[in-house]
Amino acid sequence: MSVARVSIQTADFDLSQELATLRAGDKRVGAVCSFIGTVRDRNDGSTVASMELEHYPGMTEKAIEAMIDEAHKRFDILGARVIHRVGLLQPLDQIMMVAVVSAHRGQSFEACEFLMDYLKTQAPFWKKEQTPEGARWVDARVSDDAALARWGISAPNA
Repeated sequence: MSVARVSIQTADFDLSQELATLRAGDKRVGAVCSFIGTVRDRNDGSTVASMELEHYPGMTEKAIEAMIDEAHKRFDILGARVIHRVGLLQPLDQIMMVAVVSAHRGQSFEACEFLMDYLKTQAPFWKKEQTPEGARWVDARVSDDAALARWGISAPNA
């Protein structure tokens, strides 16, 4: 059974279940690296009561799939999985997961970090935060030219 490499969903996820599925009895796997992002209660100095994430279905998945393909070209990995939640989220909620499996830890760590840098800087998501001052739209992508340069990726406006 093949599992999707990318899931954009409103439902929460279970890390241990996701990792077990990604490993799926593959005896070549010697390393599993994962990252979980959670919703914070603060951003840019303001309290955040909740956030709402939006995306363009199809476009977002395609963009993340392309980066997983790139991770496979750059690193000796056996598999990768990205889950990103959308919809209304509260502080402490899990918002996203990146998991990578490989034969050796170095490749898993690097590929996981590569995918995280991409998601933080390039993935097409839009975020609205609820603060004491009211609702505000914020760019979900963080400008981090150093992270992009590390991987040889040009900033979108460069």
